[in-house]
Amino acid sequence: MKKQNFLKLQADDFAMALQEMNTLVDVSIDDLMQLQQSAEKYALRRRTATLLIETVMMQPVISVHPECTLSDAAHLLVTNKISGLPVVDNRSKLVGIITEADFLRALGIAAHHTNHSLWQTLENLFNQQVQVPETEGLVADLMMSNVITVSPQQTLHQALELMKHSGIKRLVVCDQEDYVLGIVTRSDLLRIFFDHFKSKNQ
Repeated sequence: MKKQNFLKLQADDFAMALQEMNTLVDVSIDDLMQLQQSAEKYALRRRTATLLIETVMMQPVISVHPECTLSDAAHLLVTNKISGLPVVDNRSKLVGIITEADFLRALGIAAHHTNHSLWQTLENLFNQQVQVPETEGLVADLMMSNVITVSPQQTLHQALELMKHSGIKRLVVCDQEDYVLGIVTRSDLLRIFFDHFKSKNQ
């Protein structure tokens, strides 16, 4: 159903409801619709404020060790269709993260630039001569060791705020001892939003 048709039907519903009340109400249909939209916004915010990370995080997590070769790490990203890998030590504790953006930066492609769209990045990949390093290298050479994490008991709203203020696309979920439990990505947040949108319009 198109949005305009949905809003027209919604306005008709409010008009019928006002007639049914058979009393004078000092409020317009537009006021009622705006009130409903505001209420739905706060309802969604309340839902994200109570939804815990442990209920939405992806697990088990595909991870790598610092000694893993870059080619093996890149293969994991491609074959599993993911954009980031937590880096763990021999005890499975988090020590870093490596993402597709780290690989692109190593090749001299500024995919991290805020003004770069996905299409500009792809254009750079295919149009410029990329200098591939002669040595294979290890994950430890490219990984970021300063990783922003969340606990499974934090809320989805807190994760959203953390991603927004940090400018990142994923959060590694860890316990108090830095053991990796899961991961939450921007795609997961979009999926939750669209699930809400779908259920609302069914």
